[in-house]
Amino acid sequence: MDAFSYLSVLLSIVLGLAVTQILSGFAALVHARRRVAMYWPVPLQMAAVLLISVQVWWAMFGMHNVHQWTFAGFLVVLAQSIAVYLMAAFITPELGGEAQIDLREAYFREARWFFGSILAALAISLIKNRMLFGSFQSGLDLDGHVVFAAIALAGLISRRDIVHKIIAPLSLLAYSLYIARLFLILPK
Repeated sequence: MDAFSYLSVLLSIVLGLAVTQILSGFAALVHARRRVAMYWPVPLQMAAVLLISVQVWWAMFGMHNVHQWTFAGFLVVLAQSIAVYLMAAFITPELGGEAQIDLREAYFREARWFFGSILAALAISLIKNRMLFGSFQSGLDLDGHVVFAAIALAGLISRRDIVHKIIAPLSLLAYSLYIARLFLILPK
């Protein structure tokens, strides 16, 4: 077993937990639908985070060419996976108990943490590329990071409902276009 195969196991587990968090959250929303006051940006953002989780896992295959791993390099890659998991944890509402749930209130209670974790994941992604490959992202990849950071900053700063109702579909569209342009084929 090479180093990447060994290290990728833990990364895959953390990202698998993010996927599990989102899928369990979707199922919980369906099960609790009678006592949930729906706020449609939440399931859209959950779908975006699911897409991000899978894309990060998919893109990690590009690291199989890294033959010299350091503990610091691995920690940065692990930190990115952890940030993605936290995105999933913060956007997935807590639906335990039998009380009525106001999804809008729950969303805005966790919004700063959610958008902060997106910004953290983006910053870590830049650091990861620099540490592992010697340069920051460029071209469409860097452009995508800038767009995602702008969207996350808007979500972090604004408490206006209309802003978040624009951000949710915009996030899903932006992530989908980013993946379509850069990651349809497994990285070399």
